[in-house]
Amino acid sequence: MDEQQLVATRRALHGVAESVIAGPQYRAHGTIRLSVCSGGFAGVAAPLRVQGTDLVGPDGRWPLHGTLRELGKAAGVEAGPPEGIYSDTSGVDLDEPLAVDPSSAALILGWFARGDAGLRAFEPESSPVLWPEHFDLGISVDEVNYGISPGDEGNPLPYAYVGPWTPREGEFWNAPFGALRWASDLPDEAAVAGFFTEGRNRA
Repeated sequence: MDEQQLVATRRALHGVAESVIAGPQYRAHGTIRLSVCSGGFAGVAAPLRVQGTDLVGPDGRWPLHGTLRELGKAAGVEAGPPEGIYSDTSGVDLDEPLAVDPSSAALILGWFARGDAGLRAFEPESSPVLWPEHFDLGISVDEVNYGISPGDEGNPLPYAYVGPWTPREGEFWNAPFGALRWASDLPDEAAVAGFFTEGRNRA
C-alpha cells in the first residue's frame, strides 16, 4: 500500500463527502449526516452517493476526477461545504484537482463497510453516522464515542477508536482521545465489535 496515495485518496473522498454531498444536502434539507451504503457512502436525505470511484445520482454516474466544483455541476448541485456548522474541514478547495487511487479507495470504503457492520453488531439499536467534518463513522453510548476513521493527520492509516468523554487511564487507553486499534488488526466485523465491547467494559 502506498501511503501517499492512501492519504491523497482519503483527502479527495473527504472533500466529495463534505462539499458535494453534505453541503448541498444541508442547504436543501438541514442535515449534514451521511451514512455508509453498499460500496461507499451517501447522504441521508440527498440522492447522491459515492460508490467505488464514482459519484452516483438519479441522473447519472461520474468518475471522481476533475474538481469538486466540476463534480457538483455534473450532478446538478452547487458544491461547497456546510456553512456555520463546524470549524474543522477537509481543506479541499473547490477547484483543486482530485486524486483518487482505486486500490486506496477500495481499502477506505471497505473499512467503512466493515466498521459499520461492527458498530451495528456491537450496538444493534444504533444508526452509525458518517460525519463530514472529520470523515469518521461513529456512535455515542453512555458518554463514550465509538468509531471508525480512514486516518487523519496524526494517524495516517485507518483505525477504530473508543473515546470516553472523560479521560481514562491504563494500558488500554493508548491514544490522546482514548483507545486506538489499527484496521489491519481488526480483520472482520466481529473483531471490530470485540474492540468496542472491550472499550465499553473498560470505560
